[in-house]
This record gives sequence, C-alpha cells and structure tokens, in this order.
Amino acid sequence: MLVIELRFPAGRYHATPWGRHVNEGALDWPPSPWRVLRALVATWHLKAKSEIPEATIRGLIEALAAQLPAFELPPATAAHTRHYMPICEGKTSKPTKVFDTFLHLAGPLRIGWDVSLDPEQRRALDQLCRRLGYFGRAESLVEVTLLPEPANFSPNARPLPDNEPVPAGAELIRLLCPLSPTEFSQWRTSQAPSAEGAATKPKGRSRTKTPAPTLPADLFDALHADTADLQAAGWTVPPGSRFVDYIRPADCLSTQPVRARRSPAARPTVARFAVSSAVLPRLLKAVSVAERIHQALLARFPSGNPPAVLSGRDAVGRPLAGHSHLYIFCETNDPRDIVTHVTLFARDGFDPVCRRAVESLSKVWGHGGHDLQLVLLGFGDERTFTDCRLFGPATVWRSLTPFVPTRHPKTHRDGRPKRDAHGWWIGSPEHDLRRLIAEAGLPLPAKLERLETIVIGPRRLRPLEFQAQRYHGEGRRAHSAPAAFRLTFPQPVLGPLAFGYAAHFGLGLFVPIA
Repeated sequence: MLVIELRFPAGRYHATPWGRHVNEGALDWPPSPWRVLRALVATWHLKAKSEIPEATIRGLIEALAAQLPAFELPPATAAHTRHYMPICEGKTSKPTKVFDTFLHLAGPLRIGWDVSLDPEQRRALDQLCRRLGYFGRAESLVEVTLLPEPANFSPNARPLPDNEPVPAGAELIRLLCPLSPTEFSQWRTSQAPSAEGAATKPKGRSRTKTPAPTLPADLFDALHADTADLQAAGWTVPPGSRFVDYIRPADCLSTQPVRARRSPAARPTVARFAVSSAVLPRLLKAVSVAERIHQALLARFPSGNPPAVLSGRDAVGRPLAGHSHLYIFCETNDPRDIVTHVTLFARDGFDPVCRRAVESLSKVWGHGGHDLQLVLLGFGDERTFTDCRLFGPATVWRSLTPFVPTRHPKTHRDGRPKRDAHGWWIGSPEHDLRRLIAEAGLPLPAKLERLETIVIGPRRLRPLEFQAQRYHGEGRRAHSAPAAFRLTFPQPVLGPLAFGYAAHFGLGLFVPIA
C-alpha cells in the first residue's frame, strides 16, 4: 500500500471543487484525486524538473492514475470568513463581498493507493512530497510525507462500486478523478472526430471564431491544462477526467464540542503603563496620580461592585488584609523627577474582568492641569519588564518616595522614649518600618539608615517636599513627618517593597541600588 501523509501547519485546508464558485462555500473534501496529481505535476515543474527525468514523472503519474485512492480523513470542522475585496475595473474600484470557506483539521490527512512503484518512481514521489509547499489554495500550507511501508492506514473514505449501496453512517460525494491510461486512450479515440470538426460559429456581431477544443496527447499533458483555458475552450470537465462516486462519514464535517481548557499560566500580576502629557507630573505628586488612576479603574464598574483586587475591600466594604490587592507605583526613568511610567501590581493577579478594566484605561484627568495619557505596555509578572526597577532582587534598597508611619512614638510619663528589647524607639518611623517589614514575611534589615534626601538623577528631594496625604479615601496615618531610608538586608530580597501609609498608592516605595 502506497500512503502519503499531509499535515497542515496552520490547521486549515482551502479548496473549491471543480465547477463550483468560491462564494458557494463548497469544499473539496476529501481532496479530488485529480487535484492530488496536478499538485505533484506542478511541484515537478517548479521545483524538481532538472532533477527528475520526464519519463520518471510520467510513469509515476500513470501508476497513480491507474488506481483510485482511498482516504483517511481526520476530524474536521467547516468554517468561513466574510470580507470585502476591491474589484478594479479601469479607474473604478468596487468592493465585493467574498466568502472564504475552509476546514479546520484536527490531524493529518492520509491518501493511499493500492499500487507498487519501482525504486526510481518512489524516490521521485518522496522528493515531490517533501517539496510540496501548499495544497489547494495558497493559504493551505502543507507538509507532505511518503510513509514507509507497511504504513499505518485506516481509510474512512473510498470509491463506491456501482453495485454497492451507500452504507449506514456514510454519505455520497462526487470527486473529480483522472482516467486510467487505458481509459484515457479509449476516451481520446471517441472524442477525436468532434474535436477535429470546424470551429464554433461566432455569436452575435462578433466575427471572431472560437477555436474548437483540442485534445491532450495523454493524461500527463491533460494535467497541465489551466482551468481558465479549459473553461474558455468550452470544457465542462477537464479532458481526461471523470466524476466518481465516493463515500465518506456522514459526520466528517460536523462541529465537534471542544472543552475549554484552563491556561496553565498563572494570572498576570503586573500591568505597566507609559505616561504621556503636555506637562508630565513630578514624582512629588505620585500619591495623587495613583489615586486618580484608582478612581478611574473603579469608575469602570458603575454598579458599585468592583472586584476586590481593585477596590481593596471585600463584599461588605471592609478593607482587605494581607496586602494582596492592587498597588499603583509611579516611576521615573528620566534624569528629572517626572513620572514616566506607572506600574500596577497585585499578588492575587488580574482576572479577565480586571484585565478588561485595566486595558480600557487610557486617560486620567490632570487635577487642574493637563490630562495624563496612559499607554498600556502589557501584562506580565515580575520578570516581564526589564526596565522596571521595582522587583529586584537586591540586598540594598533605598527610598524612591518617603515612608509615612502608621503609628505614633511612645513615651514614658517623664518624656523618655519607650524602647523595645532591641533598643528601638517604639512607634518611631524606624521601629514602624521594621514592624511592617516583618509582617510582610521579609527578613529584618541588618542595617537601617535614615536619609536626609531622596536622590533622583542630579536632584536631591527632601521627604517633606512630597505630597504625603491622600485627597480621598481612608487610611491610618501618624503625625510623624515623612522619612527616607536605606535598607541593607542580610540576603537578597524580592520586591516590590512598599510600606506604611498609602503604600498601595505609591508612598513608602523602595528601589534597589545597583
């Protein structure tokens, strides 16, 4: 058994049967044996004519035409697209709706002939199969393999003998097939008298005579004929061909249910925006920018029931614990202290509803100034955006925005500071920062230094210059002044590191020191 296997990398097969218009939506399935032989002949002409002798290819075609093939059809589903294409007639262009019908294939197609080839013909067929680039229309990319003998072949579409009824569960279809060499010789002899007659009479006022159809010398020449030339010559079917009854499974084109599969990838935890405006805001206003972005996201849910990962509250309005909901960080990738990027981070990840809300965000109001245009760079995780400096890992981190403590310093009645077992003033910014670091599950820093300024490029900003109060919303805030710190951990830690009041809105943010 001679078997070839066709795999379609794009999963699509495009082909229209002979005599049918492309907009009818008809599919040549299984492929007509005539189409298979024409594809081999075309490949020989274009890619192997100098390597395979003509006598070899003629013998191969005659051997394949002598036996009608059977097919092993894979599961398939018919589909189509509709689109307009311009039809140009002179200087005018008219849009015409086109139906592009195709098959979605769920496996390889196998074609088998009960014939034997000599070694040279088999080598020629193997070479042609490996060089065949598409099958059907040019969109049907294909990879063809000549299977070694004996091949694994279980046909489910085959020719139907004249005396056999259509089996249960099968349906009848007509395929265009080549005549065998003997049948072709007999057909040509019977057609010769009519083909040698006079040319057809001109129609209407035209004085140009239509030439009579010419007969190809053999099947190999018949397979070279161009479809447009055959139709212009008046052939209803290509010379040397005939329609043969085939049977195929009645459900071979039925739509198969597909189970939705969860993506093995986790939800994205990071969304990153580039910021554009006539006048970009300074990092001093990071908490205000973050608050406006948060309000814009919640406005995507007019019903008043936004996802908890965006709102930071549960179904009854209580603040969430654990800091797994949304953080909004403003960054600067510029020597100046301007906001160039905004990074959204949520440890719980963005589900499809949250993603649609984030994707719809393109602008926030400018708070009395120029509106901010937001360009979504994409979703990912902590390793996706290489220009984002918030995630580390690193051993040394420094403040990018000031830390605002949430607890008040504790003192004795005589004014002396209360200290813990390690000597830290309880409730001081240093003590509160260490407490929050421990609550986040991070190792306590081996060294904690207070900084006088926050360095951004050539600029040195004092913590008191930053906006350290939200205009809207709640949050516990101590009366201590904002402070900046440098943290040195005993081992590299992963970011983002944001602690204290309004940490989810960009305050108390640390960046690694390279």
